[in-house]
Amino acid sequence: MTQPVEITFTETAPEKLVDHKGRVALVLTAPDKLPGRLPRAARDAATRALASKAGRALKPGQVLELAFPAGMAADALVLVHLPAGSSQAEARRAGAALGAKLGTAHTLVMAGPSKLAGDLAFGLALRGYDFDAYKTKPVDPDAAPKSGATIPEAEAASDDAVLSDAQAADRADAPAEPIGDRARVTIMVKDPESLARQARDAAAVAEGVFFTRDLVNEPANVLTTTDFADRLLAMRELGLEVEVLDEDELAKLGMRALLAVGQGSESPSKVVVMRWNGGGDEAPLALVGKGVVFDTGGISIKPGAGMEEMTMDMGGAGVVAGTMRALALRRAKANVVGLVGLVENMPDGRAYRPGDILKSMKGDTIEVVNTDAEGRLVLADVLWYAQETYQPRAVIDLATLTGAVIIALGHDNAGVFSNDDALADQILAAARTEGEGAWRLPLGKSYDSLINCRLADMKNTGGRAAGSITAAQFLARFIKDGQPWAHIDIAGVTLPPSATDLAPKGATGWGVMTLDRLVRDRFEGQ
Repeated sequence: MTQPVEITFTETAPEKLVDHKGRVALVLTAPDKLPGRLPRAARDAATRALASKAGRALKPGQVLELAFPAGMAADALVLVHLPAGSSQAEARRAGAALGAKLGTAHTLVMAGPSKLAGDLAFGLALRGYDFDAYKTKPVDPDAAPKSGATIPEAEAASDDAVLSDAQAADRADAPAEPIGDRARVTIMVKDPESLARQARDAAAVAEGVFFTRDLVNEPANVLTTTDFADRLLAMRELGLEVEVLDEDELAKLGMRALLAVGQGSESPSKVVVMRWNGGGDEAPLALVGKGVVFDTGGISIKPGAGMEEMTMDMGGAGVVAGTMRALALRRAKANVVGLVGLVENMPDGRAYRPGDILKSMKGDTIEVVNTDAEGRLVLADVLWYAQETYQPRAVIDLATLTGAVIIALGHDNAGVFSNDDALADQILAAARTEGEGAWRLPLGKSYDSLINCRLADMKNTGGRAAGSITAAQFLARFIKDGQPWAHIDIAGVTLPPSATDLAPKGATGWGVMTLDRLVRDRFEGQ
C-alpha cells in the first residue's frame, strides 16, 4: 500500500537551516518574527515578501514560498503563516500546503514551540499522498507536483494505458516499485520525544486513510472481490480477526439479495468480517460497508460517460477497512467489528433483472425495479447478519449509495441518517472535530411509503424524489427495533472532482478520521 511520508521530530537547531539541501519551512507565529538564523540576504527577502501584498493577504494555514533563497543551500524557503491561537484545521491546512509540494527533496520544518506541530505533521502526511502504482515514468516535479499528479487524458484513453487481466494479476501479485526516492520530512520542535509519542496515533489514522484511498483508487481489473478480500485477510498480521464468507456460506445464511447483485459477474460475491477486540467483554460497535467493486448498473445499465469512476462504488467498504486498520495499528481499547459485502454488478445472461423478486436474509421480499439500486440490497443482508451475529451496541453503515445525495449536499458533506439522535449527534460531532463535512437528513413515514410495493414487501427504489432518503428508509427496514443505527451516504465525498484541503484529486478516504474519532471519544474504555 501507499506509505505516508517519513516524518521525524528533532530538537530545534537553527544553525542547520543555512546548509540544508532541499526545502526549508519556517512556522511563523507572528508576521514580524522570523525564527532561525538566516543569512541577511535571505532574511531581507523573506521580510520583503511578508510585507508584500501577497504576504499581507496570508491567512492562517497558508504559505508563501521563495525559490532559491540567497545565502542558503535550500531549493526553497517556505514561510508558514500559523499565528498563535490558530485552530487545528488551520494547522492541518498549513501542513497540507507543505505536503502538496513535497517532491523527493528532504524538507526541514522549523516549528519551534508551536503547540500545533502535531496537527501540522498530520496535515502534511495526509496531503503528501500520491497513488502512482500504475505510472511507468516519474513526474517532473517542476511541471506538476508529485502529490496530486494525474495520468494525462491522452495516455488514459490509449490502449497502452489499459491493463490486460494477465497484466493486472501480475501487478496485483508483485509489490509496486516506487518511482524515485521517497520524500522525507524532519520537524524541529521544542520537545521532539513528547510530540513523537503523540504522533503515533495520528500516524495509525493516516495509514488507515491511505489504505482506504488506495482501495478506492485501484482499477476494477485489479481490485476484484477476491483481491479485496485477500488484502483484508492480510490484516491478520495487525491482530485483527478476519473471516471470509464465500458464496456457498452466504447462500446457507439466506443472503439472496446480496447474491443476486453479483450473479452476473465472474467475480464471486463475498462477505468479509474483521474483528478488533480491544475492549473487554462489551458488545461491539458494528461498521458495515458497501463494497461494489464495479457498478455498471447491471441490466439497468448506466450511461457510458463517467462510468469509469464506478470503481469507487466500494468506497463504504474501503472506509470500514481503513478504520479497522487504524484501530488495530493504534491498539484501540474498544470492541469493533467491520463487515463488508463485496460484489460486482455486471450485465450478463445470469444477471438479475428489473421485475425480479428477491428474498432477503431477514425474510422480507424485495421487488427489483432498477438493478442500479444494488447497494441497498447488499447492505440489507449484511446489516441483518451483523445484528443477528454480534448484537452490537450500535450499527453504522457507509455507502456510496445515491447520486441524489450529491444533488442535495454536493461534494462537501456526507449525508447522515439515523434512528437515534444521540448516535447521530456523536457522529456529527466527530466529523466536526476532524474537519470532515457531514449533514443530517431526515427519515419519516411519508418517505417510507414511497418504497411500498404491490407484489412484494417493498421495492428497491422509490424513484427520483428524495432518492437518498428513500434509500435510507429501505435500509431502516433491516434494522431491528431498539437497535441504534446510522447510515452515512458518502457518494459525494468519496471521489470529489477536485483536490480537497487534505487530499490530492482522487479518493479522499473520507470517514476514517470521523469513525476513529467516534470510537476514541464514545466507545473506548466504556
